Amino acid sequence: HSLQFELASVSHFKTNPPPPSQVEISGGHLAAAAVTRYHQVSAFSMEANSLLSRSCSDTQIPSIQNKPRIFFSLSVCQSRKWVPIKTQNVFASISVRSSFRRLECVNSVEKVKDDVVVADADEKDSKDGIVKKKLAVFVSGGGSNFRSIHEGCVGGSVHGDVSVLVTNKHGCGGAKYARDEGIPVILFPKSKDEPDGLSPVDLVAALRKLEVDFVLLAGYLKLIPVELVRAFPRSIVNIHPSLLPAFGGKGYYGMKVHKAVIASGARYSGPTIHFVDEHYDTGRILAQRVVPVLWNDTAGDLAARVLLEEHRLYVEVVAALCEERMIFREDGVPLIRSKENPDELC
Repeated sequence: HSLQFELASVSHFKTNPPPPSQVEISGGHLAAAAVTRYHQVSAFSMEANSLLSRSCSDTQIPSIQNKPRIFFSLSVCQSRKWVPIKTQNVFASISVRSSFRRLECVNSVEKVKDDVVVADADEKDSKDGIVKKKLAVFVSGGGSNFRSIHEGCVGGSVHGDVSVLVTNKHGCGGAKYARDEGIPVILFPKSKDEPDGLSPVDLVAALRKLEVDFVLLAGYLKLIPVELVRAFPRSIVNIHPSLLPAFGGKGYYGMKVHKAVIASGARYSGPTIHFVDEHYDTGRILAQRVVPVLWNDTAGDLAARVLLEEHRLYVEVVAALCEERMIFREDGVPLIRSKENPDELC
């Protein structure tokens, strides 16, 4: 048997390290040889640390006396076939020459740590091979739907992160919540009341820089500019407080919608989530939820009942988008695969 030990070290020296020394041990038992050599290296590390302290007092270096974890790179030769073996009891390696006259080191600790962190981050941000989606939410008011979506992201029910909030009112409740949660806020559009607002071109550039995957309108009362619609095809969705196409279009928003539903005598209402095109409330419908309209409902009663379903439905739809469970029928109608049963569409 032939055993080779390769030792590589930890420090911040800029010079090129010498070729790693190789020690060959013939005969005996492989395990016993490895243990013996390990104790030799442990004793040597104490002397090496002393040499480093004397010769490199102006350089910050980690102590290699503090429980060094060492790479053993073993090659076992049997029947002229080399079989590489590598142990896991490692943190950083020591590269030395057999002579004590010169000791040069290369710091590999940071790389080891970085690799571990990156691997952990990749694993955390992926789910069944799907990377977390980045979301931009648009609000004009209190932003209760925005809060529900953000809570879903934080709680894990939505495989995404809210990367930015866009609003036309810098002092609205949704913007305040975003700032409290450390979420960046963008003003749009530029107007007399909001002179610091972005132009449509600048807004598109900002969202692309943030690598936004989906734009979610949650009570945003301004018409989305054509530049944004074209920049994010099939990636902008809106929630409306009625069963579209009824009670939708320009002028139908907030309490006005619920008053119109009650005045019409409709027995049912509910939220609709749809894709956004260049007009108000005319994009393809993604999902709806039905609630009853009671004979003695006020607009406030109906609004509260619909809003409760909005919070549930929007989170479910955003979760489906982030998990890539949306497909399109041949005629362009969007459908969502059930999470529990992928063959079931709704």
